[in-house]
Amino acid sequence: MRYAGCAMRIRDPIHGTIPVSDQEKAIIDSRFFQRLRNVRQLGFGDLAFPGATHTRHAHSMGAMHVASRLFDAVAARSDLPEPVQARFRATVRAAVLCHDLGHMPLSHASEKIAPPRRALKLPTWISEGPEAPGPDDQASHEDFTVKIVLDSSLRSILEREYGDLGITPEAIASLISGAPVPGGSPFVHEGIDWFPLLRATVSGELDADRMDYLLRDSFFTGVTYGRYDLEWIVQNLNPAVIAGRAHLALSRAAAFAFEDFLLSRYHMFLSVYYHHTTVNFDHMLRRFYEEAPGEFEIPSDPEAFLVCDDVALITALRASKNRWAARIVSRSPFKRVVEFTERDVGYDLKEMDRILTERGIEHFTVESRGVLSRYFDDGHGPSLYILDVSSGRLTEVAKYTPLYDRMRDEVRITRIFARPDQADAARAALKVPSRPVEARS
Repeated sequence: MRYAGCAMRIRDPIHGTIPVSDQEKAIIDSRFFQRLRNVRQLGFGDLAFPGATHTRHAHSMGAMHVASRLFDAVAARSDLPEPVQARFRATVRAAVLCHDLGHMPLSHASEKIAPPRRALKLPTWISEGPEAPGPDDQASHEDFTVKIVLDSSLRSILEREYGDLGITPEAIASLISGAPVPGGSPFVHEGIDWFPLLRATVSGELDADRMDYLLRDSFFTGVTYGRYDLEWIVQNLNPAVIAGRAHLALSRAAAFAFEDFLLSRYHMFLSVYYHHTTVNFDHMLRRFYEEAPGEFEIPSDPEAFLVCDDVALITALRASKNRWAARIVSRSPFKRVVEFTERDVGYDLKEMDRILTERGIEHFTVESRGVLSRYFDDGHGPSLYILDVSSGRLTEVAKYTPLYDRMRDEVRITRIFARPDQADAARAALKVPSRPVEARS
Protein backbone atom coordinates (compact mmCIF):
# COMPACT_ATOMS: atom_id res chain seq x y z
CA MET A 1 0.00 0.00 0.00
CA ARG A 2 1.18 3.53 -0.72
CA TYR A 3 0.20 4.48 2.82
CA ALA A 4 3.03 2.39 4.19
CA GLY A 5 5.51 4.79 2.61
CA CYS A 6 6.69 8.08 4.03
CA ALA A 7 6.33 10.99 1.63
CA MET A 8 8.13 13.43 3.90
CA ARG A 9 9.16 14.10 7.48
CA ILE A 10 8.34 17.28 9.36
CA ARG A 11 10.48 18.69 12.14
CA ASP A 12 8.20 19.85 14.94
CA PRO A 13 9.32 21.68 18.12
CA ILE A 14 6.83 19.73 20.25
CA HIS A 15 6.95 16.16 18.94
CA GLY A 16 10.23 15.97 17.06
CA THR A 17 10.00 14.22 13.69
CA ILE A 18 6.50 13.68 12.26
CA PRO A 19 6.28 11.16 9.39
CA VAL A 20 3.76 12.09 6.68
CA SER A 21 2.31 9.66 4.14
CA ASP A 22 1.64 10.31 0.46
CA GLN A 23 -2.07 10.72 1.18
CA GLU A 24 -1.47 13.15 4.05
CA LYS A 25 0.98 15.17 1.98
CA ALA A 26 -1.74 15.63 -0.63
CA ILE A 27 -4.01 17.09 2.06
CA ILE A 28 -1.24 19.31 3.46
CA ASP A 29 -0.38 20.58 -0.02
CA SER A 30 -4.01 21.48 -0.71
CA ARG A 31 -5.08 25.13 -0.66
CA PHE A 32 -7.47 24.47 2.21
CA PHE A 33 -4.73 23.22 4.50
CA GLN A 34 -2.20 25.83 3.40
CA ARG A 35 -4.75 28.48 4.35
CA LEU A 36 -4.13 27.50 7.99
CA ARG A 37 -0.66 29.03 7.78
CA ASN A 38 -2.48 32.36 8.06
CA VAL A 39 -4.77 31.44 10.95
CA ARG A 40 -3.12 31.88 14.33
CA GLN A 41 -3.81 29.22 16.91
CA LEU A 42 -4.51 31.66 19.75
CA GLY A 43 -6.01 34.59 17.86
CA PHE A 44 -5.02 37.75 19.74
CA GLY A 45 -2.97 35.68 22.18
CA ASP A 46 0.34 37.05 20.93
CA LEU A 47 -0.62 40.48 22.30
CA ALA A 48 -0.31 38.98 25.79
CA PHE A 49 2.29 36.31 25.01
CA PRO A 50 4.61 37.54 22.23
CA GLY A 51 5.78 34.02 21.36
CA ALA A 52 2.25 32.80 20.64
CA THR A 53 2.37 33.31 16.89
CA HIS A 54 1.98 29.61 16.09
CA THR A 55 -0.72 28.56 13.65
CA ARG A 56 -3.50 26.04 13.11
CA HIS A 57 -1.29 24.65 10.34
CA ALA A 58 1.38 23.40 12.76
CA HIS A 59 -1.15 22.35 15.40
CA SER A 60 -3.10 20.18 12.96
CA MET A 61 0.00 18.23 11.97
CA GLY A 62 1.00 17.82 15.60
CA ALA A 63 -2.47 16.62 16.55
CA MET A 64 -2.36 14.11 13.69
CA HIS A 65 0.89 12.72 15.10
CA VAL A 66 -0.62 12.42 18.58
CA ALA A 67 -3.70 10.70 17.13
CA SER A 68 -1.63 7.95 15.56
CA ARG A 69 0.24 7.46 18.83
CA LEU A 70 -3.05 7.05 20.66
CA PHE A 71 -4.40 4.66 18.06
CA ASP A 72 -1.20 2.61 17.84
CA ALA A 73 -1.22 2.10 21.62
CA VAL A 74 -4.81 0.85 21.52
CA ALA A 75 -4.33 -1.28 18.39
CA ALA A 76 -1.36 -3.06 19.98
CA ARG A 77 -3.76 -4.35 22.65
CA SER A 78 -6.44 -5.41 20.18
CA ASP A 79 -7.08 -8.32 17.82
CA LEU A 80 -7.54 -6.09 14.80
CA PRO A 81 -5.77 -7.53 11.75
CA GLU A 82 -3.14 -5.36 10.09
CA PRO A 83 -5.25 -4.27 7.07
CA VAL A 84 -8.07 -3.10 9.37
CA GLN A 85 -5.60 -1.32 11.63
CA ALA A 86 -4.11 0.46 8.62
CA ARG A 87 -7.54 1.64 7.46
CA PHE A 88 -8.66 2.82 10.89
CA ARG A 89 -5.32 4.51 11.53
CA ALA A 90 -5.33 6.34 8.20
CA THR A 91 -8.90 7.53 8.74
CA VAL A 92 -8.17 8.86 12.23
CA ARG A 93 -5.03 10.65 11.06
CA ALA A 94 -6.89 12.20 8.11
CA ALA A 95 -9.77 13.32 10.34
CA VAL A 96 -7.45 14.98 12.86
CA LEU A 97 -5.33 16.53 10.12
CA CYS A 98 -8.50 18.12 8.69
CA HIS A 99 -10.24 18.93 11.98
CA ASP A 100 -9.37 22.66 11.97
CA LEU A 101 -9.84 23.45 8.28
CA GLY A 102 -12.95 25.48 9.05
CA HIS A 103 -11.40 27.79 11.62
CA MET A 104 -12.21 31.42 10.96
CA PRO A 105 -9.83 34.41 11.21
CA LEU A 106 -8.29 35.04 14.62
CA SER A 107 -9.83 31.84 15.94
CA HIS A 108 -13.22 31.81 17.70
CA ALA A 109 -14.00 35.54 17.82
CA SER A 110 -15.09 35.61 14.18
CA GLU A 111 -17.71 32.88 14.62
CA LYS A 112 -20.06 35.68 15.71
CA ILE A 113 -20.52 36.72 12.07
CA ALA A 114 -20.59 33.22 10.60
CA PRO A 115 -23.58 32.53 8.34
CA PRO A 116 -26.38 30.28 9.62
CA ARG A 117 -25.79 26.54 9.33
CA ARG A 118 -28.51 26.25 6.68
CA ALA A 119 -26.41 28.43 4.33
CA LEU A 120 -23.75 25.72 4.21
CA LYS A 121 -26.27 23.21 2.87
CA LEU A 122 -24.77 20.37 4.86
CA PRO A 123 -26.06 16.85 4.17
CA THR A 124 -29.08 15.82 6.21
CA TRP A 125 -27.16 13.16 8.11
CA ILE A 126 -24.74 15.84 9.36
CA SER A 127 -27.40 18.46 10.06
CA GLU A 128 -29.47 16.02 12.06
CA GLY A 129 -26.56 14.37 13.86
CA PRO A 130 -26.77 13.92 17.65
CA GLU A 131 -24.26 16.71 18.28
CA ALA A 132 -25.59 19.17 15.69
CA PRO A 133 -27.31 22.46 16.68
CA GLY A 134 -30.28 23.86 14.79
CA PRO A 135 -30.19 25.05 11.15
CA ASP A 136 -30.73 28.68 12.13
CA ASP A 137 -27.82 28.71 14.57
CA GLN A 138 -24.60 30.27 13.39
CA ALA A 139 -22.24 27.86 11.72
CA SER A 140 -19.25 26.79 13.80
CA HIS A 141 -15.75 26.02 12.59
CA GLU A 142 -16.67 22.32 12.83
CA ASP A 143 -19.55 22.95 10.39
CA PHE A 144 -17.18 24.66 7.95
CA THR A 145 -14.69 21.81 8.32
CA VAL A 146 -17.31 19.23 7.42
CA LYS A 147 -18.45 21.37 4.48
CA ILE A 148 -14.89 21.52 3.14
CA VAL A 149 -14.37 17.76 3.54
CA LEU A 150 -17.66 16.83 1.88
CA ASP A 151 -18.38 19.61 -0.60
CA SER A 152 -15.28 21.35 -1.94
CA SER A 153 -12.38 20.62 -4.23
CA LEU A 154 -10.72 18.87 -1.30
CA ARG A 155 -13.26 16.07 -1.62
CA SER A 156 -11.78 14.91 -4.92
CA ILE A 157 -8.33 14.85 -3.33
CA LEU A 158 -9.60 12.67 -0.49
CA GLU A 159 -11.38 10.32 -2.89
CA ARG A 160 -8.29 9.98 -5.07
CA GLU A 161 -5.83 9.47 -2.23
CA TYR A 162 -7.88 7.34 0.15
CA GLY A 163 -10.19 5.43 -2.17
CA ASP A 164 -7.84 2.44 -2.47
CA LEU A 165 -7.88 2.11 1.32
CA GLY A 166 -11.67 1.99 1.40
CA ILE A 167 -11.86 5.37 3.16
CA THR A 168 -14.52 7.85 2.08
CA PRO A 169 -14.87 11.58 2.82
CA GLU A 170 -18.05 10.64 4.69
CA ALA A 171 -16.08 8.41 7.06
CA ILE A 172 -13.63 11.24 7.75
CA ALA A 173 -16.46 13.76 8.27
CA SER A 174 -18.19 11.32 10.62
CA LEU A 175 -15.20 11.17 12.94
CA ILE A 176 -14.91 14.97 12.90
CA SER A 177 -18.60 15.71 13.49
CA GLY A 178 -19.69 12.74 15.57
CA ALA A 179 -22.61 12.11 13.20
CA PRO A 180 -23.06 8.46 12.14
CA VAL A 181 -22.63 7.70 8.46
CA PRO A 182 -25.90 6.70 6.77
CA GLY A 183 -26.16 3.00 6.05
CA GLY A 184 -24.16 1.89 9.06
CA SER A 185 -20.80 2.50 10.64
CA PRO A 186 -17.77 2.00 8.34
CA PHE A 187 -15.74 1.04 11.41
CA VAL A 188 -17.28 -2.34 12.22
CA HIS A 189 -15.03 -5.39 12.40
CA GLU A 190 -16.30 -8.83 13.37
CA GLY A 191 -19.43 -7.38 14.90
CA ILE A 192 -17.67 -4.71 16.98
CA ASP A 193 -18.17 -1.05 16.12
CA TRP A 194 -14.97 0.90 16.70
CA PHE A 195 -16.56 4.28 15.99
CA PRO A 196 -16.85 5.39 19.67
CA LEU A 197 -13.13 4.77 20.26
CA LEU A 198 -12.01 6.42 17.03
CA ARG A 199 -14.32 9.38 17.61
CA ALA A 200 -12.95 9.77 21.16
CA THR A 201 -9.45 9.97 19.69
CA VAL A 202 -10.55 12.83 17.42
CA SER A 203 -12.84 14.58 19.92
CA GLY A 204 -13.37 13.45 23.50
CA GLU A 205 -12.12 13.74 27.05
CA LEU A 206 -8.63 12.61 26.05
CA ASP A 207 -8.35 13.49 22.39
CA ALA A 208 -5.43 14.26 20.10
CA ASP A 209 -6.60 17.85 19.61
CA ARG A 210 -6.40 18.75 23.30
CA MET A 211 -3.27 16.72 23.89
CA ASP A 212 -1.40 18.66 21.21
CA TYR A 213 -2.71 22.16 21.83
CA LEU A 214 -2.01 22.07 25.56
CA LEU A 215 1.65 21.23 24.99
CA ARG A 216 1.97 23.52 21.98
CA ASP A 217 0.23 26.52 23.52
CA SER A 218 2.20 26.10 26.73
CA PHE A 219 5.48 26.02 24.79
CA PHE A 220 4.78 29.08 22.64
CA THR A 221 3.27 31.20 25.40
CA GLY A 222 6.17 30.41 27.71
CA VAL A 223 4.02 29.10 30.57
CA THR A 224 4.32 25.71 32.26
CA TYR A 225 0.67 25.03 33.04
CA GLY A 226 -0.12 23.00 29.91
CA ARG A 227 2.45 20.29 30.47
CA TYR A 228 1.37 16.77 31.38
CA ASP A 229 2.71 13.21 31.09
CA LEU A 230 1.87 12.35 27.50
CA GLU A 231 4.14 9.29 27.44
CA TRP A 232 2.57 7.61 30.46
CA ILE A 233 -0.95 8.24 29.18
CA VAL A 234 -0.13 6.74 25.78
CA GLN A 235 1.46 3.68 27.36
CA ASN A 236 -1.69 3.00 29.38
CA LEU A 237 -4.40 3.23 26.72
CA ASN A 238 -6.60 0.23 25.99
CA PRO A 239 -9.65 -0.77 23.95
CA ALA A 240 -12.73 -1.71 25.97
CA VAL A 241 -15.68 -3.43 24.31
CA ILE A 242 -19.08 -2.72 25.83
CA ALA A 243 -22.27 -4.01 24.21
CA GLY A 244 -20.57 -4.50 20.85
CA ARG A 245 -18.93 -1.07 20.76
CA ALA A 246 -15.24 -0.33 21.37
CA HIS A 247 -14.43 2.50 23.75
CA LEU A 248 -11.25 4.20 24.89
CA ALA A 249 -10.01 3.08 28.31
CA LEU A 250 -7.10 4.26 30.44
CA SER A 251 -5.40 1.87 32.84
CA ARG A 252 -5.92 2.72 36.47
CA ALA A 253 -2.17 3.21 36.86
CA ALA A 254 -2.42 6.35 34.71
CA ALA A 255 -5.53 7.83 36.34
CA PHE A 256 -3.38 10.37 38.18
CA ALA A 257 -1.77 11.38 34.87
CA PHE A 258 -5.24 12.01 33.45
CA GLU A 259 -6.10 14.15 36.48
CA ASP A 260 -2.93 16.14 35.85
CA PHE A 261 -4.08 16.52 32.22
CA LEU A 262 -7.43 17.90 33.42
CA LEU A 263 -5.74 20.36 35.75
CA SER A 264 -3.39 21.45 32.97
CA ARG A 265 -6.37 22.35 30.81
CA TYR A 266 -8.06 24.14 33.69
CA HIS A 267 -4.98 26.24 34.42
CA MET A 268 -4.42 27.02 30.75
CA PHE A 269 -7.94 28.41 30.52
CA LEU A 270 -7.38 30.66 33.50
CA SER A 271 -3.89 31.83 32.59
CA VAL A 272 -3.86 31.82 28.77
CA TYR A 273 -7.16 31.23 26.97
CA TYR A 274 -9.08 33.67 29.20
CA HIS A 275 -6.24 36.17 29.61
CA HIS A 276 -7.63 39.67 30.04
CA THR A 277 -5.77 41.06 27.02
CA THR A 278 -7.11 38.37 24.71
CA VAL A 279 -10.73 38.69 25.82
CA ASN A 280 -10.41 42.49 25.63
CA PHE A 281 -9.41 42.41 21.96
CA ASP A 282 -11.92 39.64 21.19
CA HIS A 283 -14.67 41.88 22.53
CA MET A 284 -13.50 44.88 20.52
CA LEU A 285 -13.50 42.71 17.39
CA ARG A 286 -17.10 41.72 18.13
CA ARG A 287 -18.01 45.40 18.53
CA PHE A 288 -16.42 46.10 15.16
CA TYR A 289 -18.56 43.37 13.60
CA GLU A 290 -21.68 44.82 15.22
CA GLU A 291 -21.04 48.45 14.29
CA ALA A 292 -19.59 47.90 10.82
CA PRO A 293 -21.72 45.12 9.34
CA GLY A 294 -20.59 43.95 5.95
CA GLU A 295 -17.06 45.34 6.17
CA PHE A 296 -15.83 41.81 6.79
CA GLU A 297 -17.86 38.65 6.20
CA ILE A 298 -17.42 34.90 6.45
CA PRO A 299 -18.44 33.37 3.10
CA SER A 300 -20.37 30.11 3.08
CA ASP A 301 -18.79 29.00 -0.20
CA PRO A 302 -15.67 26.86 0.51
CA GLU A 303 -13.70 28.29 -2.42
CA ALA A 304 -14.33 31.87 -1.25
CA PHE A 305 -13.44 30.76 2.27
CA LEU A 306 -9.91 30.04 1.04
CA VAL A 307 -8.98 33.73 1.26
CA CYS A 308 -10.80 34.31 4.55
CA ASP A 309 -7.89 34.33 6.98
CA ASP A 310 -6.08 36.53 9.49
CA VAL A 311 -4.40 38.52 6.72
CA ALA A 312 -7.74 39.37 5.13
CA LEU A 313 -9.25 40.41 8.45
CA ILE A 314 -6.30 42.59 9.48
CA THR A 315 -6.39 44.23 6.05
CA ALA A 316 -10.09 44.99 6.53
CA LEU A 317 -9.47 46.41 10.00
CA ARG A 318 -6.71 48.68 8.70
CA ALA A 319 -8.98 50.02 5.96
CA SER A 320 -11.96 50.57 8.26
CA LYS A 321 -13.02 53.90 9.75
CA ASN A 322 -14.70 52.12 12.64
CA ARG A 323 -13.41 53.14 16.08
CA TRP A 324 -13.03 49.57 17.32
CA ALA A 325 -11.04 48.62 14.24
CA ALA A 326 -8.76 51.60 14.87
CA ARG A 327 -8.22 50.53 18.47
CA ILE A 328 -7.35 46.97 17.43
CA VAL A 329 -4.91 48.08 14.75
CA SER A 330 -3.21 50.64 17.00
CA ARG A 331 -3.29 48.28 19.99
CA SER A 332 -5.21 50.77 22.11
CA PRO A 333 -7.59 48.64 24.15
CA PHE A 334 -9.88 49.64 26.98
CA LYS A 335 -8.34 49.21 30.44
CA ARG A 336 -9.31 46.50 32.92
CA VAL A 337 -10.68 48.00 36.12
CA VAL A 338 -12.43 45.06 37.83
CA GLU A 339 -12.00 41.30 37.64
CA PHE A 340 -13.66 38.52 39.62
CA THR A 341 -14.44 34.82 39.22
CA GLU A 342 -17.36 32.59 40.15
CA ARG A 343 -15.63 31.95 43.48
CA ASP A 344 -15.31 35.61 44.49
CA VAL A 345 -17.95 37.26 46.66
CA GLY A 346 -19.04 40.82 47.28
CA TYR A 347 -19.30 41.90 43.66
CA ASP A 348 -22.59 43.38 42.40
CA LEU A 349 -22.16 43.65 38.64
CA LYS A 350 -25.43 45.47 38.05
CA GLU A 351 -24.60 48.06 40.69
CA MET A 352 -21.12 48.63 39.27
CA ASP A 353 -22.57 49.09 35.81
CA ARG A 354 -25.11 51.57 37.17
CA ILE A 355 -22.42 53.61 38.92
CA LEU A 356 -20.20 53.82 35.83
CA THR A 357 -23.14 54.68 33.57
CA GLU A 358 -24.34 57.47 35.88
CA ARG A 359 -20.87 59.00 35.86
CA GLY A 360 -20.71 58.90 32.07
CA ILE A 361 -17.79 56.46 32.03
CA GLU A 362 -17.66 54.45 28.81
CA HIS A 363 -17.10 50.80 29.63
CA PHE A 364 -17.97 47.26 28.70
CA THR A 365 -18.26 44.00 30.59
CA VAL A 366 -16.90 40.68 29.37
CA GLU A 367 -17.84 37.39 30.97
CA SER A 368 -15.59 34.53 29.90
CA ARG A 369 -17.23 31.24 30.67
CA GLY A 370 -16.97 27.64 29.63
CA VAL A 371 -17.29 24.06 30.80
CA LEU A 372 -13.95 22.30 30.73
CA SER A 373 -15.41 18.82 30.33
CA ARG A 374 -17.69 17.66 27.52
CA TYR A 375 -18.87 14.72 29.60
CA PHE A 376 -21.72 16.59 31.24
CA ASP A 377 -22.95 18.38 28.13
CA ASP A 378 -22.94 16.05 25.16
CA GLY A 379 -25.51 13.59 26.46
CA HIS A 380 -23.84 10.62 24.79
CA GLY A 381 -22.17 9.01 27.78
CA PRO A 382 -18.48 8.82 28.59
CA SER A 383 -15.80 8.91 25.91
CA LEU A 384 -13.28 7.49 28.38
CA TYR A 385 -13.23 4.68 30.94
CA ILE A 386 -10.79 3.73 33.67
CA LEU A 387 -9.68 0.09 33.40
CA ASP A 388 -8.61 -2.09 36.32
CA VAL A 389 -6.22 -4.33 34.40
CA SER A 390 -6.10 -7.01 37.12
CA SER A 391 -9.88 -7.56 37.20
CA GLY A 392 -10.99 -6.15 33.84
CA ARG A 393 -13.47 -3.88 35.60
CA LEU A 394 -14.40 -0.67 33.79
CA THR A 395 -15.48 2.54 35.52
CA GLU A 396 -16.74 5.67 33.83
CA VAL A 397 -14.02 8.27 34.25
CA ALA A 398 -16.40 10.78 35.84
CA LYS A 399 -17.21 8.27 38.56
CA TYR A 400 -13.58 7.43 39.16
CA THR A 401 -11.91 10.78 39.66
CA PRO A 402 -13.29 13.43 42.04
CA LEU A 403 -11.88 16.16 39.81
CA TYR A 404 -14.99 15.86 37.66
CA ASP A 405 -16.95 17.55 40.41
CA ARG A 406 -14.78 20.58 39.77
CA MET A 407 -15.07 20.24 36.01
CA ARG A 408 -18.86 20.03 36.19
CA ASP A 409 -19.15 23.73 37.00
CA GLU A 410 -18.44 26.56 34.61
CA VAL A 411 -15.18 28.43 34.69
CA ARG A 412 -16.27 32.05 34.78
CA ILE A 413 -14.20 35.22 34.85
CA THR A 414 -16.02 38.57 34.74
CA ARG A 415 -14.17 41.76 33.89
CA ILE A 416 -15.11 45.41 33.44
CA PHE A 417 -13.03 47.45 31.00
CA ALA A 418 -13.13 51.26 30.80
CA ARG A 419 -11.98 53.73 28.18
CA PRO A 420 -8.28 54.41 28.85
CA ASP A 421 -8.69 58.10 29.70
CA GLN A 422 -11.50 57.23 32.12
CA ALA A 423 -9.92 54.15 33.75
CA ASP A 424 -8.73 55.96 36.88
CA ALA A 425 -12.12 57.61 37.31
CA ALA A 426 -13.78 54.22 36.93
CA ARG A 427 -11.58 52.67 39.61
CA ALA A 428 -12.26 55.60 41.93
CA ALA A 429 -16.01 55.36 41.36
CA LEU A 430 -15.99 51.63 42.09
CA LYS A 431 -13.56 52.08 44.98
CA VAL A 432 -11.06 49.59 43.65
CA PRO A 433 -7.29 50.11 43.96
CA SER A 434 -5.33 51.36 40.97
CA ARG A 435 -2.66 48.75 41.70
CA PRO A 436 -2.58 45.42 43.58
CA VAL A 437 -3.04 45.66 47.32
CA GLU A 438 0.02 44.54 49.26
CA ALA A 439 -0.51 42.16 52.14
CA ARG A 440 0.52 43.42 55.57
CA SER A 441 1.75 41.31 58.46
